[in-house]
Amino acid sequence: MINLSDAILVLILLSVLISLESNRMMTLVKIMGLQGVMVSLVPLFLEQHQAIGSGGIIFFQIMILIKGLLIPGLLYFAVQRVAIKREVEPLIGYHASLFFGLIMILVSLFITEKLQLTLPGGHSLLLITAITTLGAGLFLMMSRTKAITQVIGYLMLENGIYLIGTALTKQSHTRYVVEFGVLLDVLVGVMIMGIILNNINRAFDDVDTALLGRLKD
Repeated sequence: MINLSDAILVLILLSVLISLESNRMMTLVKIMGLQGVMVSLVPLFLEQHQAIGSGGIIFFQIMILIKGLLIPGLLYFAVQRVAIKREVEPLIGYHASLFFGLIMILVSLFITEKLQLTLPGGHSLLLITAITTLGAGLFLMMSRTKAITQVIGYLMLENGIYLIGTALTKQSHTRYVVEFGVLLDVLVGVMIMGIILNNINRAFDDVDTALLGRLKD
């Protein structure tokens, strides 16, 4: 069980690195869908969550539906609507972004070692993955100009927050309630961002957020 959870966490780290290096919108949407499913499955394979009730199983099914299907589906239709295939001019290049991801893994390892005494057993790789995912999400939001890519960074940030909660929270039922509230906020946020994307594209024929600087009173 623990080995399987480690494999899932390694896949999440790989998805983060691929997201930082990729410039194709559809690829990013697919990666976020896969990452959402893997993040939702992580607690099922942790030792402390082996005894999960029917309520917990239903919760994880809802999470997989929202993170793996509904939100990526909304992003897919948004990409189709604005007809943007790739991020052409990021603020930070893709090789530099990939290098940032590798540095973020090292920083996460350092932070995890400092917190080693306070972590439950077997959660070191989980916290490394969580901090890396959170940092990469923030990086995407700040280093990309296309609004869709920034939304994807926002979703990655939420995945990192969820993984940190999984690593540090001992009361699983409390975490379920908090995460369900966060999921609803993310879903509403993505829907609102979809409307904003449509309005930006209609006004400027592009979804580059740098164009918003042209707006004047």
